[in-house]
Amino acid sequence: MIEKFLNDQQEPKAVEKVYSRLVDLLTTGEEIIYIATQKKPLVNLFPDCIALTNKRILFFTPANLGLSIKFVDFVWKDIVDVFTKEEIIGAVFSVKTTNGAEMGVDYLPKIQGRKLYQYAQERKEAEREARRLRDLEEKRAESGSFNFDNHANAPAQSTPPEALPEPVVVAPPTHVEAPKPDELTEKLKKLRTLFDNGLISQEEYNQKKLELLNDL
Repeated sequence: MIEKFLNDQQEPKAVEKVYSRLVDLLTTGEEIIYIATQKKPLVNLFPDCIALTNKRILFFTPANLGLSIKFVDFVWKDIVDVFTKEEIIGAVFSVKTTNGAEMGVDYLPKIQGRKLYQYAQERKEAEREARRLRDLEEKRAESGSFNFDNHANAPAQSTPPEALPEPVVVAPPTHVEAPKPDELTEKLKKLRTLFDNGLISQEEYNQKKLELLNDL
């Protein structure tokens, strides 16, 4: 299983130790992407290691003369930036977190430093995109709730004009007597009913009402 992490001059024993520890640390859906191992120029008995997963980055440091191994991990959303610097002997890879903490490993084979930087940048970009989508969904949810509340409180809209039947034009008689008070009251009631049912607009209602009153 560890062979795929030994293609870039990694130290096999260090990778095996880190891998066995990682297997116990992985959460549901978490996968190992890359493991990098330190290669000190003189004595490289207890190298530091870095592991990248799709959820976090872990820094491993041997302790007790290699009998145990300690680690510090950071989830990707807490990583502000990643850095790599190639020197005469190896490369340095480091990260900076949201709370200002910095963590790094030196004496990495240059190819491993480059791979760490590449994969870390990809994960950071994926995290930014995931965060953007989450923010967008939250805004949509808030907007949908707001519109729903407004819609629930909004008055009923009248029937759109295109849905109304076309008015029938009737030629007025040559002589119209002023309506009697009872007739006027009935006509005003009918006019009001048309308006309340949304069959005519406010403007049409006012105009018709004015015409009836002018006939008195």
